[in-house]
Amino acid sequence: MSDQKPFVPFVSPQTDMPEFTIRALIIGLVMCVVLGAANAYLGLKAGMTIAATYPAAVIGMAILKIFKGSILEENFARTVGSIGESVAAGAIFTLPAFLIAGVWTEFYTTQHYLEATAIMLVGGVVGILFVTILRRVMVEDRELPFPESVAAGEIHKAGRTGKSGAKFLFWAMGLGALIQILKQVQFFAAAWEKFVAFAYKKITFANGASVEASGGALLSTPGVSPAYMGVGYIIGPNLAALNFTGGLLAWGLFVPLLLYFLGPELIASLQANGTTEITEETWITLANQVWRSIVRPVAIGGMLMSAAFTLFRMRKSLIAGLSRAVGDVKKAASGDQVHVARNEKDMNFKYVFGGIGAAAIATFFIYNYFSQDIVAALTATLVMLIAGFFFAAVSGYLVGLIGSSNNPISGLTISTLIIAALLMVILGVKGMSGIAAVLGVAAVICVAAAVAGEMLQDLKVGHILGGTPWKMQVGDLFGIVLSAAVMFFPLLILHQGDINTGGTGLGGKAYPAPQASLMAIMAKGIVGGDMAWPLIIVGILMAIGFILVKVKSPMLVCVGMYLPLETTFAIFIGGLIKGLLDKMAAKRKLNEAQKVRVENNGVLLASGLIAGEALIGLLFAFFAVVEWKTPVIFESPSFLVSLVVFAVVAFVLVRTPLNNAGKPDEPAPPSAAF
Repeated sequence: MSDQKPFVPFVSPQTDMPEFTIRALIIGLVMCVVLGAANAYLGLKAGMTIAATYPAAVIGMAILKIFKGSILEENFARTVGSIGESVAAGAIFTLPAFLIAGVWTEFYTTQHYLEATAIMLVGGVVGILFVTILRRVMVEDRELPFPESVAAGEIHKAGRTGKSGAKFLFWAMGLGALIQILKQVQFFAAAWEKFVAFAYKKITFANGASVEASGGALLSTPGVSPAYMGVGYIIGPNLAALNFTGGLLAWGLFVPLLLYFLGPELIASLQANGTTEITEETWITLANQVWRSIVRPVAIGGMLMSAAFTLFRMRKSLIAGLSRAVGDVKKAASGDQVHVARNEKDMNFKYVFGGIGAAAIATFFIYNYFSQDIVAALTATLVMLIAGFFFAAVSGYLVGLIGSSNNPISGLTISTLIIAALLMVILGVKGMSGIAAVLGVAAVICVAAAVAGEMLQDLKVGHILGGTPWKMQVGDLFGIVLSAAVMFFPLLILHQGDINTGGTGLGGKAYPAPQASLMAIMAKGIVGGDMAWPLIIVGILMAIGFILVKVKSPMLVCVGMYLPLETTFAIFIGGLIKGLLDKMAAKRKLNEAQKVRVENNGVLLASGLIAGEALIGLLFAFFAVVEWKTPVIFESPSFLVSLVVFAVVAFVLVRTPLNNAGKPDEPAPPSAAF
């Protein structure tokens, strides 16, 4: 250890420059809401979110440059701006579950808004306070690489020389927004689907009528979605292919097989209910019905097993994280007070522990409200404190190893949900009150773990740049309060907007919310006793098969089965575009510095496409809520125009990064790891 050079932050501890300013706070709070809403949209549709640290760094830098802000102001604005994404992740993974499970019969009431706000507020505050206890040990651990934190820190440093890359992000946001607008006004078809029949069975009914029933496959093109293509680009061709594999299994194997065997009975049921004509639309409806009622529960079983396997595979990291957490609490409790440099000052631990106590009391009242049982509420509060702290530590440790984007929040939440559900059963809390209590425990811990990981990532950036920890922590508390107050509304807009346009809202085709659906089904299954165990078990066995053949990410395959084919197909297209870029970059024999620039610019473009579609999607969902009729250009738009859109997006994502690879002798920028 003696040969290691002491760490020196970019801004020395003795330097006094603006940091926690009103303008930086306002910029951060606006980004907090906008990036949080964009991630809520993406998570409900595709079951995944993107880390907001990198976009928040670029946007904050671009705006503060106008006001000649300091690098510490930029760090502060990014910290506040990125925390909304973690609140959104916790919200979309759990809040729709209350509706899907039937705890809420409708999504919006004042009561539901207050419940959701309380969950997000308590979970967020707990996450910040737990990370405050853990900060010093984790950010100073040189064995934790913090890949995304290092990248964000270097981006801030590069911004001091004018190389922020903001133009790529904003330009791509405009392109993504334009494509989404054209799709909403039906300038082109969002997707094209066709039912292909390949097996016939003649069915004769009791009244003598007969019909030719066919088995077949429902084929679909990729959906025209800049956001999905951006996601596929960011995760790369290999992971995008795994996700698409799940779609192929669901729609190319399971649905056709099930339609072949169940088709006659389904047609007979339709005839008995008065259907006189069996058309292609009828078969499309039946295919979707089979997928929702049979294939999706199988996928959920696979997701459950995959989450357990993910945690098992990370068991050494988890144990190390827990050990570090316990050790850090002992150090904090020792209370040794010495002079602390500006860049090492956390919030006063007296306030931190007092805040945790207050949060525990608030949590008890929330759980007692849901369960209507004092013993169950006390038990659930104890579970929240213990599991919340350890999972916050684990989340932070994993962020230090692999980055916020790869943090298995859903796996940690599922583990908590199972524990809470079994405890409710043991305590005799059943029915909707038991389900509500289980979902409440899972929701608070999910938000706390997500916030803890994101906060620790930002604190590491501050550590690199020389920021003041307590200012960042207080700034994030402002962000938590605002996010908790407003994050319910993007979900409401998307839910009600989909219903007003003929959809079914959260949990439906437009916004499947895979993690929330999994939470709802598990809570109802364990507490309510109506889980489709045979289908869940089939999915578990399927995932075990994936594990045995060493599939890289069984979870991605199962999520692909759960999502509509047009979604996984579009993600796959994005992955193919990234693969094409990599091959073209290799042919040009770019050096490492140029490859990093290509990677950075490509990630910025993909992030912009995602943000652009997400924000316009929210806008049009709001129009639907207020029943403002969107103008329509073509009543029956052609999908051929959509092919041009795919070509344009591919051209932008390939040509722009290559053309901005820079000169071979130009120094390498930091890697934009997501």
